[in-house]
Amino acid sequence: MSVSSNASSASCNGSVDDSITTTTATTDSSELTHILNRRQEIMESQEAGIAVPRNYKVNVYTEFQEFSRKQIKDYQKTFNTYDTERDGYLDLNELKYMMEKLGAPQTHLGLKKMIADVDEDHDGKISFREFLLIYRKAQAGELDSDSGLNQLARLTEIDVEQVGVTGAKNFFEAKIEQQLNTNKFHDEIRQEQEERRREEEERAQRRQQFQQRAAIFQ
Repeated sequence: MSVSSNASSASCNGSVDDSITTTTATTDSSELTHILNRRQEIMESQEAGIAVPRNYKVNVYTEFQEFSRKQIKDYQKTFNTYDTERDGYLDLNELKYMMEKLGAPQTHLGLKKMIADVDEDHDGKISFREFLLIYRKAQAGELDSDSGLNQLARLTEIDVEQVGVTGAKNFFEAKIEQQLNTNKFHDEIRQEQEERRREEEERAQRRQQFQQRAAIFQ
């Protein structure tokens, strides 16, 4: 092959690579814009009391970047286990069955509240994306400790069918104790930081008072 042919080939390959990079960047930007627009429309619709139409296709791996791909796949597996109708949603009866199997049965009103707390499109069911919102809220500490959603998030971290309800209880008691110890450690650090801040403020005040007294004799 001639030098000109090689140069032409390299130029062509470079164009292809640039095209792929540009396409990927454009796709990522478009997807992010789509997600932001969706959230904005949801908020505006909720404020106006209007139901959001179910016509969105969101890449959960892009939207829920706080979770690894393995975590999302595990959540999908859990979701599919209780999506007995295989329609991509957990309705009230499926959620009822799920909570019973997890050893944390809920009242009818409790189940409806669980759905309402993540049901952004107000269709009375939980999509997989809304299912992931449960874990996002749990991770951010936005769920009441005794709420149905918090129990769901905790109990699906382990296989209750394998370890049993007692095993799950012991598992989470250990996690709570570990969390308390972690919180105590953080509290001690904050107290030390607060004490240092107060000492610095007191030193600054003493310096200011000394400078004010010294200024009188100048």
